[in-house]
Amino acid sequence: MVDHLANTEINSQRIAAVENCFGASGQPLAVPGRVLLGEGILTKECRKKPKPRIFFLFNDILVYGSIVINKRKYNSQHIIPLEDVTLETLPDTLQMKNRWMIKTSKKSFVVSAASLTERKEWISHLEECIRHLLMKTGRQPSTEHAAPWIPDKATDICMRCTQTKFSTLTRRHHCRKCGFVVCADCSRQRFLMPRLSPKPLRVCNLCYRQLLAEKKKEAEADRRQMEPIRSAIPGYEPSSGDDSDKSDDDKADQWPADTEFYTSEVSWSSFHS
Repeated sequence: MVDHLANTEINSQRIAAVENCFGASGQPLAVPGRVLLGEGILTKECRKKPKPRIFFLFNDILVYGSIVINKRKYNSQHIIPLEDVTLETLPDTLQMKNRWMIKTSKKSFVVSAASLTERKEWISHLEECIRHLLMKTGRQPSTEHAAPWIPDKATDICMRCTQTKFSTLTRRHHCRKCGFVVCADCSRQRFLMPRLSPKPLRVCNLCYRQLLAEKKKEAEADRRQMEPIRSAIPGYEPSSGDDSDKSDDDKADQWPADTEFYTSEVSWSSFHS
């Protein structure tokens, strides 16, 4: 780790430069003890198509955003606590190489690096930061992760009923539980998943039935847990009183059309020491 960089002038300047690039649209990033370890451009698998994104690795968070003007202006800032991150290496596809998945409880997505060496560097630095942070806080690695959304172009038909064919008039939808691309008829239900959102989210019919079954099972377990308490308190009755206690995927990136990401042999990432 590079804790020796904390509270140094060079580290403060690097963080200030990142804040300036995001401008008023971004959140303040300078906090005591935070160190900027590295930065680089990775390709993120978005809903409609893969897009370049700028990533900044700090010793406690991962920040990424859309590129407006490289090294000068970014927007759509996202901040991910590293305590919530786990990584999974993925095989290459025809469209994307050097892939891995960044998994969190709220959102999971796939990114790719310009080279195998660069992927190894990113994963190595990320894992070291996560390990150091978990040791520091005493927390256990996260075990619950949001499902990554399957890209729209991965299928032309609903992945549940396999009957509905998507078109300009027949929209694609995503189940927030499994990430499948589904039609409207197969995803009419909404379910409250507090880990993902304070509002009920669209889920496919299959996931809805599974979530209902899980909820019923949890309620039954809670009821059984309360039975000894009820029997131990004479006249106990449960209270019946009233106890009141935008998608960055749609934003265009100003990215040179002639840039060959995988074959340029240019290192798109750098790490500080």
